[in-house]
Amino acid sequence: MAEDGTRNRLKGRLGALLGILLMALSLRAAVVSVPPLLGRIQDDIEFTEFTTGLLAMLAPISFAVFGLLTPRLIRLWGLERTLIISVALAVAGQLARPFMPNVYPFLALSIVTLAGYGMGNVVLPPLVKKYFPDRIGVVTSGYVTMIAIGTWLAPQFSVPFANVGSWQTSIGSWALLSGIVLIPWTAQLIADRRVERPEVPMPAASGHEIARINPWKSKVAWGLAIFLAGNSAQTYVYFTWLPPYLHAQGLDEATSGNMLALFAILGLPVALLVPLWVPRLKNPIIAVGVFTLCWIIGHLGIYLSPTQGTWFWVSMAGLGQGTFAIALLMMNLRSRTTYGSGVLSGFAQGLGYAGAAIVPMLFGVVQQASGSWGAAFSMLGVCIVVMLLGAMIINPPRTIEDSAPGAENEGKLERLD
Repeated sequence: MAEDGTRNRLKGRLGALLGILLMALSLRAAVVSVPPLLGRIQDDIEFTEFTTGLLAMLAPISFAVFGLLTPRLIRLWGLERTLIISVALAVAGQLARPFMPNVYPFLALSIVTLAGYGMGNVVLPPLVKKYFPDRIGVVTSGYVTMIAIGTWLAPQFSVPFANVGSWQTSIGSWALLSGIVLIPWTAQLIADRRVERPEVPMPAASGHEIARINPWKSKVAWGLAIFLAGNSAQTYVYFTWLPPYLHAQGLDEATSGNMLALFAILGLPVALLVPLWVPRLKNPIIAVGVFTLCWIIGHLGIYLSPTQGTWFWVSMAGLGQGTFAIALLMMNLRSRTTYGSGVLSGFAQGLGYAGAAIVPMLFGVVQQASGSWGAAFSMLGVCIVVMLLGAMIINPPRTIEDSAPGAENEGKLERLD
């Protein structure tokens, strides 16, 4: 009887898996498809240094704001409806912004697009926990891999698409990828009416409502937010500054751009490795240490020898992105319920991206003010320290539900998935 119930609860997961992977593939397109075309866009829309810097900050800021708001939306609408709304926002923003006549409407619609993807960032980990509680590592590996592929696809093909048509058709075309996500999730939403998959606090068997979780009082939530902030700050510095830095050091524009593509695609192997390796470790901080060493070698090599062995230094930094895969995985490893995963995902990504948002801008400000790339690169050392501090906090095997009222007395909360 119990086996029948389990099969009923977990049936129809193929559509959910397809929807999770497609959503992950589309998450970074709006962020990384515009920078390679900025020179062409400036022929029609006037970008100043200020608005270019603002554009670079929009993604982490939008991800931060909507990361904090999305858990409330999940409670109101449920995971699937929240995801469908997020995709609709992303599609609408991407289709409309190429037709804007000046910079601020373009930026405003970029915010709409990134709001959709920010919501999608938060929804994915609890969706994995809801539909695949028995395959968290494997499915997380799959969707983090798709994020890495999407991060590589957009900058790699944005210029060829623009060459065939225009920059408008190039950045607008990625809306098609997002739109496809609606197909499996709409079908899944309809199918799930016949399958009970609880995802938010509901009356427990004892008749008492499961306690609400306040992430602001959770060491796990704060630790993961700090860890994600230190990691994401480094990644966004590379996305923003790697090509112009290498070009300033003497590499040609095409090679500098290819180095960014190399950095992006190296998120792929670590995305495959991390969710299969880290859950087996008693102390995940061991894996963090390995990838942190990659970051450090990459940072030092790119600064000290930017034109010699560049591919190796960029490759080491690219492998350092394993820390991002660890952060996404820990959203489920440091929660026991779908509800807890959603709260932890929203809080960690909200505060984490907020902390990361200012670093790419400060990197440029420090470089210009000091006239030294060394002073700017020292900020990456600070990010390393911050990331390791967060890793130490989330290393012990505790969950966000442990901070819920009454958790100390009850031992653990009722499972919701």
